[in-house]
Amino acid sequence: MEDIPDPPGQGSGRGAPPLLIEAVGYAETCHWEVAPGAWLVDGDGPARCSCGERRCALPGAHPIDTDWARRASAGPGAVLRWWTEHPEASILLPTGRSFDVLDVPEVAGCLALARMERMGLQLGPAVVVPAAPGRSGRRLHFLVLPGVAARLPEMLRKLGWAPGRLDLVARGEGDWTVAPPSRVGSGGFAQWARSPTALSRWLPDAAELISPLAYACGRDAPSGAPRPALPAAVR
Repeated sequence: MEDIPDPPGQGSGRGAPPLLIEAVGYAETCHWEVAPGAWLVDGDGPARCSCGERRCALPGAHPIDTDWARRASAGPGAVLRWWTEHPEASILLPTGRSFDVLDVPEVAGCLALARMERMGLQLGPAVVVPAAPGRSGRRLHFLVLPGVAARLPEMLRKLGWAPGRLDLVARGEGDWTVAPPSRVGSGGFAQWARSPTALSRWLPDAAELISPLAYACGRDAPSGAPRPALPAAVR
């Protein structure tokens, strides 16, 4: 498990755009690399993505620059400049660097979260991401130590789940998660289910979370999917 710094300070930068304050805080205090994303534009009808694509699959939740991965920075000066130029830009946190993400449906994630808290597991931050157009339900992203993306299929096979049977995705190198208070999807705001505070300063290894997450996701697996018995340790 890895220690992360305390979260951005509250109340600093009064009068500055909220997204700028938070983006600088993630870089300066959490030492997370940050990249600016697209944003939602209001008008007649549903909000649309600033990228201009009428059928954008990730409105407000994708990079604005194809070179975003290389340019992502934890330097407060660079982040301040980006959000001064684009104060409405969503905040993207690259995965595969300081952390990976385990991405599950919100309902399954909340069930697993309650179970893991009862088990006394040390949990890291977790963010609720609004649903993208055409997709049902919000998502819960658990921040874990990097490296899980390559290991997830084998970890699930060891639990008895065939690949693709569970709605459980690992986000690693080349991907990202959306950080609060970004407004994305159909107009909802990303928000912390577990914020990066002193109470969640440790990033767990995915191996500590995978069993409860997999079995919670298994409740909603396709009817033909095999359902391994739930170990006593996660009941």
